[in-house]
Amino acid sequence: MHFHASAIVRPENTADGAERSTIHAVNSAAFGRPDEADLVDALRAEGAVLLSLVAEREGQVVGHILFSRMWIETAAGEVPAVSLAPMVVLPAHQRRGIGERLVRHGLDLLRERGERIVVVLGHPGYYPRFGFSAGQAGALESPFRREAFMALELTPGALNGICGKVKYPAAFGV
Repeated sequence: MHFHASAIVRPENTADGAERSTIHAVNSAAFGRPDEADLVDALRAEGAVLLSLVAEREGQVVGHILFSRMWIETAAGEVPAVSLAPMVVLPAHQRRGIGERLVRHGLDLLRERGERIVVVLGHPGYYPRFGFSAGQAGALESPFRREAFMALELTPGALNGICGKVKYPAAFGV
């Protein structure tokens, strides 16, 4: 666990129905719509979730990040990758480094598990600080705007020679 500004980043308690409801509420509140919260539930139902972390302050869940299994369809077959989505911090708790800690902790855990490639559709001004770049996603075909579609190698060279179409879990609807 990481402690910082009285916030704790920890794995979601998957057995706790109330915590799932809280995560749903946090996603809905932060995005101002239910889409991302519903996506989290759909990814769970599909069995695509690899890692779900929450940020907690004074016993209250104030942030959440989800990583799910996706694939890159190449001429040589499917290459496993990870999708980072969604990542959310309640508005009242933003700009305190909580989102950054959720991302960094998640990437560290994925690296320890041997994951090699992470993909994000996100703000081009935010995600490059973690090593994500549109350039690294250059050989990947996606339905998204180029500048917002970024990739990160958790293992140096993981994207070398990898060229193909990204295949998200069905829950994403893309």
